[in-house]
Amino acid sequence: MLEKLRVKREEVRNAVHKTEKKNKDNHEKVKTGRLKQTEGSFYDSGAKKLAANNKIQEQKYIENDVKRGLRNSNGTGVVVGLTHIGEVIGYEKDEQGNKVPVEGRLFYRGYDIQDLVNNVLLEKRFGFEETAYLLMMGDLPTRKELNTFNDLLGDHRELPSGFARDMILTAPSKNIMNKLARSVLALYSFDDNPDDVSLSNVLRQSMSLMGYFPAIICYAYQAKSSYYDKKSLHLHDPIRELSTSENILRMLRPMGEYTEFEAKILDICMMLHAEHGGGNNSSFTTHLISSTGTDTYSAIAAAVGSLKGPKHGGANIAVINMIRDIKEHVKDVGKHSALDDYIVKILKGEANDRTGLVYGMGHAIYTKSDPRAKILKGMAKQLAESNDRIEDFVLCDYIERRTPELYAEVHGREILMPANVDLYSGFVYSALDIDTDVATPLFATARLAGWTAHRLEEIVNGGKLMRPAYNSVQERRDYVAMEDRKSR
Repeated sequence: MLEKLRVKREEVRNAVHKTEKKNKDNHEKVKTGRLKQTEGSFYDSGAKKLAANNKIQEQKYIENDVKRGLRNSNGTGVVVGLTHIGEVIGYEKDEQGNKVPVEGRLFYRGYDIQDLVNNVLLEKRFGFEETAYLLMMGDLPTRKELNTFNDLLGDHRELPSGFARDMILTAPSKNIMNKLARSVLALYSFDDNPDDVSLSNVLRQSMSLMGYFPAIICYAYQAKSSYYDKKSLHLHDPIRELSTSENILRMLRPMGEYTEFEAKILDICMMLHAEHGGGNNSSFTTHLISSTGTDTYSAIAAAVGSLKGPKHGGANIAVINMIRDIKEHVKDVGKHSALDDYIVKILKGEANDRTGLVYGMGHAIYTKSDPRAKILKGMAKQLAESNDRIEDFVLCDYIERRTPELYAEVHGREILMPANVDLYSGFVYSALDIDTDVATPLFATARLAGWTAHRLEEIVNGGKLMRPAYNSVQERRDYVAMEDRKSR
């Protein structure tokens, strides 16, 4: 009898719970439907109000002598600081202050990037780690100093225990840069002394991040590919004795295979992307955030967020996608008349992404040439010949030579439009079978050397919180009582 009563009570309890759940679900459906309708209406009308209430007329910027985008009227950057780390030369100035085009040059700590690359090629070794040491420490390392540096990087190739599982694999992201930024912030919790901004501690943190980045981006890519693209999950442990580029290729590829030539091509790419003067957006972000006295993880995560922006770090992806689009629409890319017609369509905003931009062409600073593109072009040709991708290389070369002429025809004016580093780095990544999802994270892994150098430089020389000024153009208004207000 007692057992029957217990069973009956359980049945009643289950029935009540089922009814309550059904009522709750119905209520949630009604609430969700109402909420979605309210949200849609609020957000759509709110967007219009935001656009109207925040729009500032162009004339106001002129009247207030505002350097929009921190650029002078002639397109040059507003000087906001001094640096030892990198120097970009894209033009000279005449007596009237006008730009005079010159062949581009890039210097790391006073050394010409061409000399750095040539020496690495001559000695047939990897050069990114030496470049990172130079940028961070200020001098070229001795063999002993470089060995110590590489040993320390090797000690940090493997992520902290449980980090890959808990922070990356169980919470994958569709965007690798998003996961990289989150992972950098999460590493704060694994640091016993995260907020100490002494030079020795920041140097330690910088070294650990440089060691960790390859594993983070590669595991994040594998997690994304498995969870969202339904591909097999391939995880390879980093090897402490391998270079940065070797570890990246090993961890990206399903079987971990790569050739020494491929690794050294990627190594040159990383050398060329490691630094580009303090004026680029992400390096400036590093100075800006570091001036607050915040921790290394917050500063570097902010730099990653800056580079994630398609106007800054996504150009090599745009090149890859553009080349793919051209090949889809021009059946024979060797037929120059058809290729010209399609490039003209791109320039007119009628093809590709309809922005009117031929990606990989032109630069904000370089006028006659981008030294990085010149170096990488030679390496790209060798890669194309070895990987049977010569057609794609010839296409990039044709785009470089022909685009300025077609631009003049379309727009009725001639401008200097050299190939920039993204034209050939995009090709290199594609030829190395590196997914476009990883292109900007690779950029970040290389540029981390420059970011950490700029953070250390800001700590040494800073002392003042960066605080730019904005002039208010909002007219004064009298307060309006609630009952007298009208919606606009």
